[in-house]
Amino acid sequence: MRRRVEGGESVVDAERGRQAEADDWRRWGPYLSERQWGTVREDYGGGDAWESFPHDQARSRAYRWGEDGLAGFSDDRQLLCLALALWNGKDPILKERLFGLTNAEGNHGEDVKECYFYLDATPTSSYAKMLYKYPQGEFPYADLVDTNAARDRAAPEYELIDTGAFADDRYFDVEVEYAKSTPDDVLMRVTAHNRGPEDAVLHVLPTLWFRHTWSWAGEDEKPSLRATSDVRGAAVVRAEHRELGVRWLYADRPAPVLVTGNETNNERVFGSPNETPYVKDGIGRAVVDGELTAVDPSGVGTKAAVHHALVVPAGRSATIRMRLTDREHVPSRHPFDDFDAVFERRKAEADDFYAATLAGDLGDEERRVARQALAGMLWSKQYYALDVERWLAERGADPLDADPGLRNHGWRHLVANDLIAMPDTWEYPWFAAWDLAFHAVALAVVDMPFAKAQLELLLDHRYLHPNGQLPAYEWDFGDVNPPVHAWATWFVYELDKAATGVGDREFLENAFLRLTRNVDWWFNRKDADGRNVFQGGFLGLDNIGVFDRSAPLPTGGRLDQADGTAWMALFCQNMAQIAVELAVDNAVYLEHAQSLFENFAWIAAATNHVGADGVCLWDERDGFFFDVLRQPDGSAVPLRVHSAVGLIPLAAATVIDGSVRDRFPELVSGIAAFLERHPAVRLALWGHGKQADATGPALFALFDEHRLRRILSRMLSEGEFLGPHGIRSLSRLHAEHPYVFTVDGRENRVEYQPAESSIAMFGGNSNWRGPVWFPINVMVIRALLHLHAYFGDGFTVECPTGSGRHLTLVEVAGEIGDRLIGTFLPGPDGRRPVHGGLDRYRDDPHWRDLVLFYEYFHGDNGAGIGAAHQTGWTGTVALLSLLLRGKGF
Repeated sequence: MRRRVEGGESVVDAERGRQAEADDWRRWGPYLSERQWGTVREDYGGGDAWESFPHDQARSRAYRWGEDGLAGFSDDRQLLCLALALWNGKDPILKERLFGLTNAEGNHGEDVKECYFYLDATPTSSYAKMLYKYPQGEFPYADLVDTNAARDRAAPEYELIDTGAFADDRYFDVEVEYAKSTPDDVLMRVTAHNRGPEDAVLHVLPTLWFRHTWSWAGEDEKPSLRATSDVRGAAVVRAEHRELGVRWLYADRPAPVLVTGNETNNERVFGSPNETPYVKDGIGRAVVDGELTAVDPSGVGTKAAVHHALVVPAGRSATIRMRLTDREHVPSRHPFDDFDAVFERRKAEADDFYAATLAGDLGDEERRVARQALAGMLWSKQYYALDVERWLAERGADPLDADPGLRNHGWRHLVANDLIAMPDTWEYPWFAAWDLAFHAVALAVVDMPFAKAQLELLLDHRYLHPNGQLPAYEWDFGDVNPPVHAWATWFVYELDKAATGVGDREFLENAFLRLTRNVDWWFNRKDADGRNVFQGGFLGLDNIGVFDRSAPLPTGGRLDQADGTAWMALFCQNMAQIAVELAVDNAVYLEHAQSLFENFAWIAAATNHVGADGVCLWDERDGFFFDVLRQPDGSAVPLRVHSAVGLIPLAAATVIDGSVRDRFPELVSGIAAFLERHPAVRLALWGHGKQADATGPALFALFDEHRLRRILSRMLSEGEFLGPHGIRSLSRLHAEHPYVFTVDGRENRVEYQPAESSIAMFGGNSNWRGPVWFPINVMVIRALLHLHAYFGDGFTVECPTGSGRHLTLVEVAGEIGDRLIGTFLPGPDGRRPVHGGLDRYRDDPHWRDLVLFYEYFHGDNGAGIGAAHQTGWTGTVALLSLLLRGKGF
């Protein structure tokens, strides 16, 4: 456990200690989504999942599989939930969850239309803080919907900050903090700051409720909440649940407790009779509409809110304190006696934790950015439940029917009941496989046990398909994501080993054995004719191709994918690394390492093979890798799009340390014998450029030195891929020279679009046609570091291309990393590029230090684009900061 010296006194890093303990400290956390939305789990109409459960129904309709709430906390099975509801006296509804547009409503797809920020969090949620900015005037729901609907794809999105909702600073900064005294003693502090020029009323309603589990297929007995008056000078709610036992919610002052049931208002939603008069929206109707009969006078139900009506003076603040605990009040101890002391202690421990975690030469702003990025990722841990077989049965499907015509019918085995690192808390109350791998890599910086558990999760028998496929995402578990799980597993293992001095072999071996099934799935299912060239499909790059690669091609035939093939090459490389490590203790893994090397070698040979048609994935004319369209008549056409598709082969470069030769001479001789038996493969691997010597490191790559230099000359050209804030996903060359492919008289175009997409291919807000995406940049940086380990300081390239400035590959990696990190740092003019030039973020002290971590970034100016709070893989900015200027992981 780390220690630091403060005033001569040794201070223990308490948060690291909690992480080392049992999972008790993780039992409660911010596991609620801010909006349970866009999920097929709640689609009972069999139609469009985006529209099946609209925001207008959310306040009145009980969820089946999960819950949501503003700035919420729950237990790790989301049985009991605590969150915030607000009302400014003008809105037509309580603010219980975030508002946003669906895919069809937004001019660039789905988007949250709120201003909120995750400011701090520890891995065990011993301390957590977020900020919600709530307008004092009526929230512009209709304006946001109507104005965005009137805009086309060429226009920017219309955001809350554009509506004038914050004019004259007439808004509240609502800070919500949590601290845990013990694993089951959760303290909540809500501080409302009136930023406006006049006193203003704010209704604050901390709300406690049970997820509805009691009427779905007769699953559970019904829990209960009861308002009591057990403590003088406080409001109290007693909660009782068969699994959780008894809990008490205390408020630090007398206040009305409004109680109803977490039951669907059938009359409002479906036009059918209610089974009880006390339904989910009863508290909102009582507060907003004055409908006092909407809450249960008995004070007993399954949803309760403590109603605080605060008058907050202009420029001042007001605070309420709540405590959800397993400790019943005793006369000798008031529930709030130690409240403030616990908060101060947990905040200090959080500071101590991050001081140790973000050590190194980081500047103050870099630390601020890294801490907020990690906070967003820790707040984005969400509870995810889904039993696919039950879901299908509820829709009348026979579980043994080969194809009932319902979504995910082939994944009947999948049963989820877990905490998962989601991309964000609004758009994603569901996981995505390759996102999760990047999340684990970033989270390993602060939460190694959770990072390893996340990588193990999708390999568990409850998730991994019997045929070996990893589930992609809830919209279509059977779609294909890039196979980066092995890379993330190896990276996390190495990070853990470097920090502790001991490798977690059990974790590594468990992952390896299960990932071998996934390797087999790829070779058996995604190599159409056994040529070691792959046709993955979506692969996370849906909007960068000429065609939607998950759909049948308009030309017929198939698409040999440069990126799909390269991902498989990297998969084999990473698995070989793991096998060699495991062979230290068990020689049986040498056979696996040998087979994986041979698999990689065949892929490399196929990548570089020029067939009778004169076409292969490498294009010598352009000096780049391209997808190849194999047409029904047997002809082949390279699709000369200069995109990340052609950079992924660069990422498939791995160096094996020379010491492996000494430890495992039988592996070296086995590889040599294989190459001797297959001269065509040997030529493809070593036909050009530098070869490995007898003692140095060995490079496994899809290219030689000549091709490497040609790829880098394009990647590092500021007129092509190298933007001011990282590597673009599409070459800027295509701004003036779009790629056009004509089919049946119809032009299919790919042109550089640095911001929002002008097309709707595979999703409204997903644009790979120019912006900067962190995951691709992370993989490029990884490759450059490996290539430097092989070529050394004697290998330099111009960076930027044509500048006359020559850098080693490790310096090039640093240059790209600096540009990525710079997206979030104030420039000479005080602006953070991520905020896109908005003056308020530069000039207003209440906005200046707030950072958003978008899905991707404008290819020319770094402005945040896409999902505004999709911290997820963008959270790797914290990892990059530590790699470049921190502790050098």
